[in-house]
This record gives sequence, C-alpha cells and structure tokens, in this order.
Amino acid sequence: MTLSESLSAEIGRARGRPFRAAASREAGGGCIHRALVLEGGGERWFVKLNSAQALPMFEAEQDGLVALAAANAFRVPQPLCCGIVDGQSCLVLEHLDLQPVAERDGAIACGRALAALHRTTDTRYGWRRDNFIGATPQANTESGSWARFFADARLRPQLERAAVHGQALRKKGESLASMLPAFFLDHRPQSSLLHGDLWHGNAAMCGNAPAVFDPAVYCGDREADLAMTELFGGFPEAFYAAYREAWPLSEGYESRKTLYNLYHVLNHLNLFGAGYLRQAERMIDKLLAELRG
Repeated sequence: MTLSESLSAEIGRARGRPFRAAASREAGGGCIHRALVLEGGGERWFVKLNSAQALPMFEAEQDGLVALAAANAFRVPQPLCCGIVDGQSCLVLEHLDLQPVAERDGAIACGRALAALHRTTDTRYGWRRDNFIGATPQANTESGSWARFFADARLRPQLERAAVHGQALRKKGESLASMLPAFFLDHRPQSSLLHGDLWHGNAAMCGNAPAVFDPAVYCGDREADLAMTELFGGFPEAFYAAYREAWPLSEGYESRKTLYNLYHVLNHLNLFGAGYLRQAERMIDKLLAELRG
C-alpha cells in the first residue's frame, strides 16, 4: 500500500466514510515538516508528515488549532486527525484556499480579528499543556505572574540553549530575566489567548475571512502577539491601525515589544545559528540600558 493509500484509509476512518485520493502533490512553504495535498471525490486535505518521534508536535498543533477555532475570531484549518501512518507521524487538516494579506481590506480584517481573539481571556498565564515554537519545545507551566512566566518559561529556556554561543550572552540575559518585574510596574496585562507564533507567514486570507495557522498558543500579554507581527517583514500598516482602533495599546509598548521579540530572536539563534547572535545581544543591551536608565 502506498503512503497516499494509507493516508486515504486514515482519513476515511477519521471521518466515518471512505476516501480515496485520486491525486497527491507536495506542498511547499514549511521548513520543519513535509506536506502533501490529497484530492479526491471533490474533497481536498492538507497533510503534514514527519518522523514518528515528531507526533507530540502535531498533537500540540491540533490542540492549538482547536483553541483558536473556538475563539471564533479567525478562519482556522480544522484538524481531522493526527497519528502514526506507515511509520510516520501525520496531521490531517482541512485544506483552505489561502491568499496573502496584501489588500487594505484584508489587513483591516486581520487587525480586527486579532483584537477579537485577544478578547478571549483567562485568569492565569500559560497553557494547559506544553507545545512548540517552531521545532523548539515551549514550556507553558501556568503562573499568576506574567513577569515570572515570561522570565521562567520564555527567556531562561532560550538563554540556556544559547549558551553554546558564549556565556556573555547568557550572563547578560540572566541579568535581564532577574530584573523583568521592573518592566511591569505600571503594566499588568490581562491574560489573553495568543496565537504565539504570529509572523506574516502564519496568516492569510481565505476568501474575505482572515485566517491563521501553525500556532504556538498560550495565554499571555496580547502585546506579545502584536510585537511578533512586526518581526520578519511585518504586516501592512492598515493591520496595526485596525487593531489599535479596536483595542488601543498601553503606554510603554515599544519597550515591551523589544522584550517580547527577544524571545523569538533567541529561538531563531538556537534554531538557525549565529546569524542572529548580534541582534540578540543588541536587544538585551538595549533592554538593560532602559532598566538601568
């Protein structure tokens, strides 16, 4: 039995009626998983594949997609099933026809949808399970303190991994982590449901509806999501104007933006190498200078 046939059988079992893929093609766009599009009988499914050991990544992604869909703010690809097929882990998703967020109307819709997502709130920071940021494990042990959560569950694990690039970065980063409460003397953020990995490559338009995918969900300061949208190319300006119109930001966001994006730059340093080292060092130096100001 071919992989396409095995996946077809798994899809059929999950939805309770037979499915046979008449066509199968590779889908690009990811650097972690292999992806296929299966088509047959007027249906189309998007399938992610990896080694059997990667199944926890797909289980966490499925959990995040379900949480985002329940918030009813964005169009989200509905997960059908995940498991092991022919010795590989797989995640089967509803296939969406996606287009980039390029037009003003789409950018406005995305900004409003993100504000609506963030209106889904909790009483604590973190998540019901650990998950992944890209290929990196992401701890989500819940806490009643946002500063403590961000220091212990976000910065410190990345700094430990980054120690291979030198102890100077880790030492300065630990100084920053220990001083983190000073950033939140006048900012006590509500705990909002976050996408968690919201760069422009993880958002699109599905018809007239804004869509998101590839989440790393947790509950935290909504500014952490918004900050990441400004990394790696950013979103159109209309997106930011629409978000701020729906829910204005608090004073001090520019400083906190650097702090929140440090987490993602450290993650890229740990995933992709020393090309991100100087950027991480500059961000830490800037934040320490502000604190010692």
